[in-house]
Amino acid sequence: MTASPDPLAATRAWVETFVVARDVCPFAGREVARDTIRYVAVPASDREAALLALFDACRHLDETPEVETTLLVLTEGLDDFDDYLDLLEIAEALLAEQGYEGTYQLASFHPDYVFADAEPEDPANFTNRSPFPMWHLLREEGLERALAHHPDPAGIPARNIAAMRELGHEALSDALAKLRSSS
Repeated sequence: MTASPDPLAATRAWVETFVVARDVCPFAGREVARDTIRYVAVPASDREAALLALFDACRHLDETPEVETTLLVLTEGLDDFDDYLDLLEIAEALLAEQGYEGTYQLASFHPDYVFADAEPEDPANFTNRSPFPMWHLLREEGLERALAHHPDPAGIPARNIAAMRELGHEALSDALAKLRSSS
């Protein structure tokens, strides 16, 4: 019998071997080295509990300035990308309603992520594909500081899209599948 993959281990491996190693986020390496990323497993089969976990993460960031960002790994219940997007929309609205707009930003990742203007097989989608569905809660202030020190922040998305397309869908899909199953 094969053991179930560990979503947090898979996510850590993805951050280190994909996000940092491929420089998808030019700011992630610093946070990995400083150990300022918090990883939290959140079962999303109970949507209300998942949303409460998001606000627990906000409160944790409020109280813990040394933690720069939190990755909420949604371990079950959001395998379907459309279901994920529905809950993400609610989460973003609630963040604004609770006064966190401008304080925290919610970036989204999913194993089947597809940008609205892209085909599902477009390798560019891998800029937002992760081993498990995930909400990335990050401090706006920290993001603004990082962007101010980057030579071309506006060019990051185009650079990433070109890099993903160069790697190709098959190679990226295989790498993501290995991360998801090997941890």
